[in-house]
Amino acid sequence: MRRAVRIGVLAAVIGVSGAAALYVARGQEQEITAISASAAPTGAAVTGGYTYERLDKPARTVVRDAAGAQLASFTDGSRTVLLTGRSRTFTEPKFTKVSVTSTAWIRLAPQPWQAGAEKEKWFTDWLPKAVGDTDPDVLAIALQYTDGAADQIAKKLRVGGDANFGPDSAEGRLEKSDFYDYLGIGWDFPGGVHEAAEPARARSLDCSGFVRMVYGYRSGYPLLGTNTKGPGLPRRAWAMSELGPGTEVVRDEKKQATDFSTLQPGDVLFFNLEPNLGPQVSHTGIYLGIDSDGHHRVLSSRKVANGPTFGDAGGVSLIDGSGTYAKAFRAAKRL
Repeated sequence: MRRAVRIGVLAAVIGVSGAAALYVARGQEQEITAISASAAPTGAAVTGGYTYERLDKPARTVVRDAAGAQLASFTDGSRTVLLTGRSRTFTEPKFTKVSVTSTAWIRLAPQPWQAGAEKEKWFTDWLPKAVGDTDPDVLAIALQYTDGAADQIAKKLRVGGDANFGPDSAEGRLEKSDFYDYLGIGWDFPGGVHEAAEPARARSLDCSGFVRMVYGYRSGYPLLGTNTKGPGLPRRAWAMSELGPGTEVVRDEKKQATDFSTLQPGDVLFFNLEPNLGPQVSHTGIYLGIDSDGHHRVLSSRKVANGPTFGDAGGVSLIDGSGTYAKAFRAAKRL
């Protein structure tokens, strides 16, 4: 496990979402901070005076308050919702000088969106509670696995904290560490698939295991134990991209993707880091947003960095420019 470093406590800023999402570092401080810079939106969140606007590329419904301010964006075919909340600044000073400041809070709706769903009961029940909610969202949960992150304990199980990429070997850090390996418990998937945790992979998450931990185990998105189509997120990066659920927001054209206009924080990104082996993607991560230098930054679990990071150890974590990950960027989905 990587040596713990100092960090700013997140609890007072973001809030606490049950035992599985505690932020208080036990007598420690972290180098990953989230700082409140503005209040959550009011108005429609209290009065219910919403208006709805249909947009395309991708097809989605934007919810606005009585003053016209955007409260939320629901993408057709996706459970991922972008909510406007308190401004946060994410930093990882040990590995990069830049930061990411955003008012985007990413949460999962109870079901995939479809046009006209604002008339359905699940929506009218869910949105007023979600707008202004400061419990940890997808992005905050994802940062709980970066270098030096404090342990998160739920029901005597370590569900969060500094993660390795995988066990060390003569060939370097090994892949194939899923969320249940990190947790150290066996897992029963749909279809009678059972996976046993490997002790050597405890506290480890490879790139797709990291996405499955954040979106699946921690946030409640269904998970599969196979690399097939089905009602859940497959195991491997290529299967998530080619067979997995969600809304395609950047199409895989088998070449470097350079149009970022459809992306929003929380989107799952896909990369072909081994083009010599063919056009299939081999790496995945979570889009964090635009950094303080104006670049598009990804948070992913990487071998060289030995775990989740949006820093620049072993290559800048950017999808624009001419770096390793920019050249390898191929596609994106909104779950």
